[in-house]
Amino acid sequence: MRENLTPATPPLTERVVAETTVVELHGELDLWAASLLTARLDALTAGPCPDLVLDLRDVSFVDCSGLAVLCRVRTRALARHGRVRVVTASPHFLRLLRLTGLAGVFELYASLPNSLSTTSARATASVTAG
Repeated sequence: MRENLTPATPPLTERVVAETTVVELHGELDLWAASLLTARLDALTAGPCPDLVLDLRDVSFVDCSGLAVLCRVRTRALARHGRVRVVTASPHFLRLLRLTGLAGVFELYASLPNSLSTTSARATASVTAG
């Protein structure tokens, strides 16, 4: 159970590099975080041809509600002729994807492409959990 339930901001940082939105998720991607993330990620996938990179390298835990958010983002982006890439090297998360049959569903990368790294990006928005 979370000790501090007061923050109502999603545990993410986002920035736009060229036409791609890089969303760095932090902490646990569980029911609590999923409820906060859904609205923001829906907004990012609302327009035509959304191009998102979800950086999960700082995510320590993912439950079924977190997986549902990731599936929702992917479905919404594809419906609008967009793309979602997931960055993770976590053996636990990769195993979870295999066990749930989602391993072949997402474009997976072990690291963020250099063209999308922090040093080449101009931050346009930042929202972090407190």
